[in-house]
Amino acid sequence: MPNISHDKTDRAILTQLQRDGRIANVELAEAVALAPSSCLRRTKALEADGIITGYRAELDRTRIGLGLTVFISLKVDQHSRETSRMVEASILAIPAVVACHVVSGEADFLLEAVVGDLASYETLLLDHLLAIPAVTDARSTFAIRTVLSRGPLPVDSLV
Repeated sequence: MPNISHDKTDRAILTQLQRDGRIANVELAEAVALAPSSCLRRTKALEADGIITGYRAELDRTRIGLGLTVFISLKVDQHSRETSRMVEASILAIPAVVACHVVSGEADFLLEAVVGDLASYETLLLDHLLAIPAVTDARSTFAIRTVLSRGPLPVDSLV
């Protein structure tokens, strides 16, 4: 459920932190026209509200040997909460999967995975994904080139 009580200043803080999560509070406060103490208080409140869920380093996939991005649609044999929980738990245990969505349509789950090469992809597919008992089908699409793999959420457009 969206929290619409966050104002323009909170959205400015969120925008700045999405651009640079390591920005010093003094610089952040200056960028959003607040006193440093007020800025820190607001940032801590955004964290406490669960709006800011964490901070992390973004790595270049190719430079660390994970240059192959694949999107995998999974179908499961039975639609139940129990099946969904089991599949989700299995997927969460696979480090190569960097995103997982429950979807509607032809597939039940849509995954984004990163691997080093086709042999690694084959291992992921055969030894991990198709080994999940409820999974009946997997369809893969390979990214040729990534134009945008992450991006700041458009918080400025929120009311």
